[in-house]
Amino acid sequence: MKIGIPKEIKNNENRVGMTPAGVHELVSHGHTVYVQHTAGEGSGFADELYVKAGAEILPAIEDVYAKSGMIVKVKEPIEPEYALIREGQVVFTYFHFACDRPLTDAMLKSGVICIAYETVQKADRSLPLLAPMSEVAGRMAAQNGAYYLQKTKGGKGKLMAGVPGVKPAKVLVLGGGTVGEAAARIAAGMGADVTITDISIPRLRQLAIELPANVHTLYSSVHSIKNELPTVDVVIGSVLVPGAKTPKLITKDMLSLMEPGTVLVDVAIDQGGCFETSHPTTHSDPVYTIDGIVHYAVANIPGAVPNTSTTALTNATLSYAVALADKGWKKAVTDDPALAKGVNMVGGKVTFEAVARVWNLPYTPLKEVL
Repeated sequence: MKIGIPKEIKNNENRVGMTPAGVHELVSHGHTVYVQHTAGEGSGFADELYVKAGAEILPAIEDVYAKSGMIVKVKEPIEPEYALIREGQVVFTYFHFACDRPLTDAMLKSGVICIAYETVQKADRSLPLLAPMSEVAGRMAAQNGAYYLQKTKGGKGKLMAGVPGVKPAKVLVLGGGTVGEAAARIAAGMGADVTITDISIPRLRQLAIELPANVHTLYSSVHSIKNELPTVDVVIGSVLVPGAKTPKLITKDMLSLMEPGTVLVDVAIDQGGCFETSHPTTHSDPVYTIDGIVHYAVANIPGAVPNTSTTALTNATLSYAVALADKGWKKAVTDDPALAKGVNMVGGKVTFEAVARVWNLPYTPLKEVL
């Protein structure tokens, strides 16, 4: 198969779809890999490294799309890429269709096979291709919360750890999944007083055992969240409903419960966000303030640490990419139920039910297009 790795063109997106090590693996399986010129530079991987791994460097993004049967990316295609995608092509990347109707419509119109990292799901309900970026985003959420808590950045002017004689900052983490656990662990390591919420008692029990002693668990409800807000300094939103829009856990009227300078970090923004007042921001303009509350809602948080992120992502996606290349997408998803859950669209049909439900579109079971 001919596989293309284009350069990401989203604002400040420095990750790349595959490391040279991943390219080497695909080439060793007899596949041709095209990498766009300078695609890996933002992650610390020069063209020469891809050439040594067996890739062919192409000068322009148009060339990569035109020559490749499968495109491996990091972020969803954006508008300049829509016209480059063709019917029957496989695009393997993060899509997050539930919060982007123009993207949904464009991919349906193109007739492409969309396999979304974020909905690949194993029998134990784990999300193996979302997990590595969730681990990065969760860790960075705590770091960013601490950064914007500084008075010079619009925050309350509190140090996460406090000092002897001064209490540490209070951090509320909404959601006890991979992002939430990572955020709580880092915030706790900074010395903050951390509370993590979830609606699963077994999950809270597990977190209570595994997380440090300065992390407290709390059953999530509107009432319990409201009770926490008046004294909290940083809120990290990390709720996920796979393939669907995120519920709004903090509404606009709840902002008045918080002190001015409180920092909201919405890690779920790429799925619509879990704060009603959130809207996507970029690394070049990451925050805004509403009613005195600082909002950080960058949609590609891991893009700020692209070397770590690209390597972690390739570690997770490579076996699936190899299977798709070796077997073709139909055989690969037939053989692997987890990968089958990643197929969101085929030939102009929505094959992932949550996406169809969000946009009120017809749903076609995957088995009908295989």
